[in-house]
Amino acid sequence: MGSDIKIASSVLAALISKNLSNVSQEEVDKCVDLILSSRDKKIFVMGAGRSGLVGRAFALRLLHLGYEVHILGETLMPSVSKGDLVIAISGSGSTKLVMTAVEAAKYVGAMVIGITSYLDSPLGKIADFVLQVKGRVMPTTEADGRDYFARQILGLHEPLAPLGTLFEDTCMVLLDAMIPVMMKKLGLNEKDLGRRHATVEY
Repeated sequence: MGSDIKIASSVLAALISKNLSNVSQEEVDKCVDLILSSRDKKIFVMGAGRSGLVGRAFALRLLHLGYEVHILGETLMPSVSKGDLVIAISGSGSTKLVMTAVEAAKYVGAMVIGITSYLDSPLGKIADFVLQVKGRVMPTTEADGRDYFARQILGLHEPLAPLGTLFEDTCMVLLDAMIPVMMKKLGLNEKDLGRRHATVEY
């Protein structure tokens, strides 16, 4: 790995860690409880672009935990019903595709968890519960003397973490970290998850 990439990855990892430390433990616990209480319901994961990819990764783990989980936009996605759980991921909280689906889900009586950086966004306002994950952590010290790549990733100069990267990376780590907690609460181990993993792969 080149030295520039090492610097970039180290600073980004530090920013993700800092961002995670600012996430409310109470909100995380509530999010986990809502998912655990939806064991007998359908779960729909919604996100666009890179947030959608993060959502897909989380949905796969929920499948491994034994949930009936579906992804927005999939051809085989069933209809959302009253009492189902929708997990909508949008850093801006205003992604049109996600909001259209969330509004439809709310109309039929689904429970919506919104994961966003902005509480006052359309998603933040319509969701039944919001897990706030901020998209950027601004530095508290002056940039003078900082390494060029560190300054870029910190957002001080044409960031190397553009267009919500910090939000998406933080969500990926945070949602992955929820899985072992849910495994413990559900009394499952890695072998249990492995039984639900795809056995036909390319």
